[in-house]
Amino acid sequence: MRPIFLIPGLALLVLIWTLPLGALLPDFAVHMLRHMTLVAVAAPLIVLGLPRLSARLSIPPLAAALAEFVVVWAWHLPAAHALGRLRAVGFVAEQASFLIVGLLVWISCLRPDQPLAGAGGLLLTSMHMTLLGALLVLAPYDIYAEICGTAPNLTGQQIGGMLMLAIGTPVYLIAGLALTGIALRDGRPA
Repeated sequence: MRPIFLIPGLALLVLIWTLPLGALLPDFAVHMLRHMTLVAVAAPLIVLGLPRLSARLSIPPLAAALAEFVVVWAWHLPAAHALGRLRAVGFVAEQASFLIVGLLVWISCLRPDQPLAGAGGLLLTSMHMTLLGALLVLAPYDIYAEICGTAPNLTGQQIGGMLMLAIGTPVYLIAGLALTGIALRDGRPA
């Protein structure tokens, strides 16, 4: 166990679910900040803090990236998003699934024996996070207002998309490039 990573990772989980962020950001942006903190900040810190998880729970990195892709995009479909925003059980299911697939991606991609495969998984994740963030920013209307029964707030959706771009894209990209560098330095093909 490495407390230097684990303690901040666990602290972020507590903070992201307890801080009154609604006073600072629109509802959608708070929702997105929680998502990105779970999958791109807290999850890798927890995995780095508990390195033995990789040996026990990892799957092929591209399979983990695919699982995260499916979960993230499914929860951003309007009906699922409304469930996660408006119902306590939906919120818990959404947050838990984000944390689980976030941990799975980082557990699988940070394995020291396959840095290039891990890089592929993280770079694929960076691409789909970038695409979803861009879609949220560039959408001409609030995608979720009608189904959530809220007043349209395109600005809140755009801020949420920007948070996704500003947090997810660089975290996955930098980690993927770092793993690529490790693979090239060590001369490992996979």
